[in-house]
Amino acid sequence: MASSGSLTSGIAERYAAAFFDLAQEHKALDDAGKDLAALKTTIAGAPDLLNFIKSPVYSHEDQEKAIAALADKADFAPLTANFLKLIARNQRLFALPDIITAFEQALARHRGEVSAEATTAVALSDEQARRLRQEIETLVGQAVNLQTNVDASLLGGMVVKVGSKMIDSSLKTKLNRLQSVMKEA
Repeated sequence: MASSGSLTSGIAERYAAAFFDLAQEHKALDDAGKDLAALKTTIAGAPDLLNFIKSPVYSHEDQEKAIAALADKADFAPLTANFLKLIARNQRLFALPDIITAFEQALARHRGEVSAEATTAVALSDEQARRLRQEIETLVGQAVNLQTNVDASLLGGMVVKVGSKMIDSSLKTKLNRLQSVMKEA
């Protein structure tokens, strides 16, 4: 039997690919990308919203009404709003964060960009993020779509993921390695 993660991933990939194709056909990739990026930010800043879309307790009618109201309030393009309502109607809203991620990855590939994620102990300034993006672009030789996250448990340093490669220079990891070496001695 397929795991829940692979099921969600498969659903996300299919919906994201279908929406990407539709947005490309309507010459609305930029609008769709902006709308989904805004929605991703909204979800990240509202744990209650994430709980709502992941919860099986709410009917698809309630979820469709709520997502339609959110899309209207955020002034999403009609194509994006209709897509979100379709996801809710088909009872697939639980996969929305993964759908957004899959769409962003498809959009980045279409634009010739590489996606990178940097996790730091404290938020990067705009200048620091810009310089980090430039360094990664120099290393990979392509435009980079950089997403930054904050994880205070890192203590210092950063973890950078580019595709399947990860560079972990966090203080937490260095301390864990030192602790392992000290136990062996």
